[in-house]
Amino acid sequence: MAAEWLYEAGIGEERAIFVSGGRILSARIGWGDPLRPGLVSEAQLIKRHGGTRRGLVRLDLAEGAAREALIDQLPREATEGVRLTVRVTRAAILERGRHKLPVARPAPGETLRPAPTLRAEIEATGARLRALPTTANDFSRHGWDELVEQAQTGEIAFPGGSIIVSPTPAMTLIDIDGALPPVKLALAAVAAIADALHRLDIGGSVGIDFPTMADKADRQMIDKALANALIDWQGERTGMNGFGFVQLVSRLERPSLVALMARQPAAAAARVLLRQAERVAEPGLLLLSANPRVLDAISPEWEAELARRTGRAVRRKADPALALGGGFAQAIAQ
Repeated sequence: MAAEWLYEAGIGEERAIFVSGGRILSARIGWGDPLRPGLVSEAQLIKRHGGTRRGLVRLDLAEGAAREALIDQLPREATEGVRLTVRVTRAAILERGRHKLPVARPAPGETLRPAPTLRAEIEATGARLRALPTTANDFSRHGWDELVEQAQTGEIAFPGGSIIVSPTPAMTLIDIDGALPPVKLALAAVAAIADALHRLDIGGSVGIDFPTMADKADRQMIDKALANALIDWQGERTGMNGFGFVQLVSRLERPSLVALMARQPAAAAARVLLRQAERVAEPGLLLLSANPRVLDAISPEWEAELARRTGRAVRRKADPALALGGGFAQAIAQ
């Protein structure tokens, strides 16, 4: 079967996976933030950093929504208070202890428009996309549940070891662990690293901490293996230094799946629970059992949408003993 994108319009979330040969090659998740790449809006320049082309703008979005963005490439004549048409180029990035604002650039003459949906964004590339009901089994058959677990834990096993993916304020770090000799462990990890970049939608600055190898020839061999594995990856890469560290740099437009799960774990778990609830086949009321933080992340609008989609009444059961990812949905008698 030809490679294709599969798409689900979930509750509070769009999901898309690029599949071929029965497995997921790439994945994307959209949470509906209006301030994301592709949005073109009127805005007011509220601060300009002296001596630079950078500043801060407030976009004309609905009250209550996040509205501020960093702006670059300001024209020389733009002074504080001036109104501009801007296009968002990078979504907000939520990190531990701080919130990186979205990034925008002036877009004079462009037509005002909302950011494209995840589906529209993929279809605009000309790629083949097949929309599925959330009750279909295609996502699970291709390994969606395993991918979500990897995104939630950051751990990906491979023969002989595992990699741990950790989002940090400076970069996404990938650590390699295993009992194999250093060179064999590094070689075995290369394919898992290349897969993780695509499957977990990782962009921006990425640091890979390979085992330390004293022999320069060994380091060059790993460099070559990594270059071959990243043949279809767009970005720049440093050679391995004497401590086994390699840095990758690519365009960053949105948080990775790992960053979404790590920085907003209750919200992520709530969406997983809602997807599970949509797929309950047995008759009866829907009971959502989960940690209170997860249930609190389910808005009344999402619960109403779940009831509409399933044609069932929805009940909640808070259980503080459940881990954030331990929630479950089941049918119960009327």
